[in-house]
Amino acid sequence: MKTIKLTLLMFLFACVAFASVSNSEKEALIALYNNTNGPEWNNTWDLEASIDTWHGVTIIDSKVVSLNLSFNNLKGSIPSEIAQLSNLQVLNLSFNKLTGDLPETMSSMQNLYSLQLFLNQFDGQIPNWIGNLSNLESLALYSNQFTGEIPQSITSLTKLRNLELGSNFLSGTIPFDISNLKSLKKLSLLDNQLEGQIPESIVELSNLEELVLSSNKLSGTLPFELSQLSKLKLVMVSDNLLNNDYLTVVDDSPNKMSLFLEDSEVVVNQE
Repeated sequence: MKTIKLTLLMFLFACVAFASVSNSEKEALIALYNNTNGPEWNNTWDLEASIDTWHGVTIIDSKVVSLNLSFNNLKGSIPSEIAQLSNLQVLNLSFNKLTGDLPETMSSMQNLYSLQLFLNQFDGQIPNWIGNLSNLESLALYSNQFTGEIPQSITSLTKLRNLELGSNFLSGTIPFDISNLKSLKKLSLLDNQLEGQIPESIVELSNLEELVLSSNKLSGTLPFELSQLSKLKLVMVSDNLLNNDYLTVVDDSPNKMSLFLEDSEVVVNQE
């Protein structure tokens, strides 16, 4: 009798867990599954099982708050229904084979603080609506096929700590208003087709720890005022059209940052 009761309780718990997520969120997950060849995923979902057993899905208080399907052989595009995951805070679809544009419906996902879509095959321009995701702290779109300019709207994401747009086909200049991103710790724009000068406003990023701008068409000089950024540990600006052939900048000790040129070492920050 006890065994029967325990089995019944486990069954009821499973039913409650399955039903705890809203129909809207369930529909969004199934749309993603159908749009990205779900049966062929490395870790596929049993659509008849409770959603809390689905690989990569994290549920808190009956809400889907995290979706991590990296390295999972997703093929296809992100469906517009993804925006029905309105409580989502983390979306990680990196290391897959996703293509196409990012659906504009994603602009309503105001709870997102981490968007990881790197190492896919997304194309088109980085959409202007990306600036609507006002709570983003980490945006990683590198190693895709994005074209066009860095949207000005990105400079309104004042909570950003990490901005990684490298290894795409981005053109134009680095937005002068990049200085709005006061919380930024890592800025990586390497391996694109960016041109023009490195904006002097970049020295206003007082929390910056890594600046990676290698392999572009940037010209002019590296702003000397970067030497005033006490937290800066790494600068990579080689393979550009800069007046000096900077190779790298490293932090060799807690008190010194050295800037290496082609022929000499120049200390640019020392307490």
